[in-house]
Formats: sequence, C-alpha cells, structure tokens
Amino acid sequence: MTTIDKTQVGRSVQHQSAELTVWLNNCALPMWTALGADIDKGECYESIDLATQKPLFVARRARVVPRQIYSFLEGAKLGWSGPAEALTKGLYKWFLDAYHSNEGYFISSVDVENRVTDQTFDLYNQAFALFAFAQIAGNVSDLQSDAEEHASDLLNYLTENYRNPHGGFREANPDKLPLCSNPHMHMFEACLAWEAISADPAWRELSDEIAELALNRFIDPVTGGLREFFEMDWSPFSEDLGRVMEPGHQFEWAWLLARWGQSRNDAGALIAARRLYDIAWTYGIDESRGVTFMAMNDDFSVRDPIARLWGQTEWLKAAIALAEISNGPERDAYLSDIPDAANAMRKFFESAPEGLWRDKMSPDGEFEDEPAPASSLYHIVCAISELNRFAAGK
Repeated sequence: MTTIDKTQVGRSVQHQSAELTVWLNNCALPMWTALGADIDKGECYESIDLATQKPLFVARRARVVPRQIYSFLEGAKLGWSGPAEALTKGLYKWFLDAYHSNEGYFISSVDVENRVTDQTFDLYNQAFALFAFAQIAGNVSDLQSDAEEHASDLLNYLTENYRNPHGGFREANPDKLPLCSNPHMHMFEACLAWEAISADPAWRELSDEIAELALNRFIDPVTGGLREFFEMDWSPFSEDLGRVMEPGHQFEWAWLLARWGQSRNDAGALIAARRLYDIAWTYGIDESRGVTFMAMNDDFSVRDPIARLWGQTEWLKAAIALAEISNGPERDAYLSDIPDAANAMRKFFESAPEGLWRDKMSPDGEFEDEPAPASSLYHIVCAISELNRFAAGK
C-alpha cells in the first residue's frame, strides 16, 4: 500500500466515523427513544415497523433490554444529548421487576402487559444480564452497588446450577445438547466489561477460563475456525450442526480475543484472533454483495448465504481491533478493510427510514421486508463506538 493509499484510507475512516456518529446521535437514538421505548413506563419494544414507523406490540425478549441499556449509555458517551440516564434507570428497574425469576435467573420474554410468555432459562440471556449490570455499575453512580450485587448473585447462581465440569456453562439443568459457544462469547464480553470497572477477581478468572475454552475447544485445532455447537465435553457436536461456523462470530471472537490477548500479553490469543479474521474475510464475505454472510461449514463452504446486519458490525470491530495490534503491511491491510466493513454495514441503512435498518439481505442483494429489530442497535452502537475511538486516536 502506498503513502497516498494510506492517506486515502485514513480520510475514509475519519469520514465514516463522523457520518455514522451523526446518524446515530441525530437519527437512530432519537428514533429508538421516541418509538422504540416508553420512557414513562421504563420499557422498550422488540421492533419498529418500517412502513408505519410504529413499534410492534409483540413479546419483548430479555436480551433486548440489556442491549438497549448499553446502547443509550454508550450513545451518551458519543455525544447523544437524549435522556440516557432516565431511560436506562427505567429499563434497569423494569428488567429486574419483569424478567427476574424467583429461582434467580432471568426469564426469556414478556408480553406488552408484562405477562410471562417464556419463562425458560437461556444462558445467552444471563450473559446479557451480566453485561447490562456492568453498564449500569460503570455509568450510573447511584445504582452501582445495586448492579454489583445483582451481578454477583447471578454469577453465583450460574456457578451453583449450570457449571460444566469440562469448563464454562451448561445450556440447561437437566442437561440438553448441543452446548453452544455463542452464549460464552457474550459472557466473555460481559466479564471484560466488569474487569474494567471492578476489582473482584471473579470476573478476570472467568474471562481467562472462557478465553482458554475458546482457544482450546471452540476453535478447531486444524483449521483455526471457531465452531458453534458441541457435546457435553466440548468436542464438536456429532450431528450436522457440529459443522457450523459463522463468519460474523469469527469476527466477533477475533475482536474479543484481540482485546483479551493484549490485556494478558498472550501471543497465542493474538495469533488465533488473526486466523479467525482471515477465515471470515477469505471465506465468509460475498464479494458480489460486499457483505459477510450468515454461515459456512467446517470446510468453509457456504451453508447459509443470507447476510445479516450484525455480521457487518462485527467485521468492522474486528478490523479495527487487529489494525490496532498490527504493524507495517499487515496493519495497512486491516486499515483498508475498515471502510469496506463500514460500507457493508451502511448498506442495511440505505433503504430504510432514517434511523432504522434492514436486518436480512438475500443472496440476490434484496432485503427481506420485515420490521427493524431493536436488538441490532447494540451491534451498531458498539461498532460506531469502536470506529469513533479509533478515528479519534489517529
């Protein structure tokens, strides 16, 4: 890459960061405050219809509430002037009141009247609960001790009831298969968030355990690709699902392992992160559409060509993380991917009303006609936050 190319890429990164931050602060966050949430009730909605630009009054999944808590608080750090603290305090109280079970875990969904629609345990939802508590503890001072207590209680509950003797956590009690790497990825993210604000060694210890589980079991030792589904001992799931690898998750794990590897000075984690990125970039991006698609097999053949918005945000985050830990031509290559990933993400905004988005792109490049899911805001905000931070440091 020439000096002129580097300059052009640098300008593109700055330009993308500025435009996306303006769009987030002026369009997306106001939209999801006015239509995607009810500040008086302290609640949020599952999705917004693109045609009517009204919320859909369907069951609200537990995972959406922590994601919105993060999105509003992080948006405030990026310059959004909306009522972030009031929104998140309301959402926090609602989450505890409506989703916290008597047993100690967080149920899966409630309807618009806050009647339970799915009371099952899902490890994925517990990971996001821990993530939300970290956001509250780190950003809302008068709720810090309360959030710390809830996080500690939930972690103790998971340890007592869902620990896997082979590492990590089980999916259910009694057990069910397959086990999944994805909830552990978000548990890893939550632990890293807690590490940044808490001296409690439990978070660092669990971060290390999940990182080692990923490096030694989730990642195939031959190909370097990360699988999704497993047996109880974390060997690959014996049925066809055991072959699934998702490009978006290769990118997302690369982002997380790069962060963890830097903090621990672990060269093996950084090597693994680069390999995950290389796999996703080489085999998981459809050049004709310029986007990363949903799933491939363990031989890297295409399994599901649908492209989803969240996969593009993870590509962007991973490119930034690896550019930051690289030098020379390698760094230049990651740098040149940042505008490509940002453009891939923006494709999902272009045909939607301002502040909303499409979620799924078909193999022919057309978008599915469906509401904008609230759950995507967390992915978008995190990607823009990473881009903003990186651009500001250039």
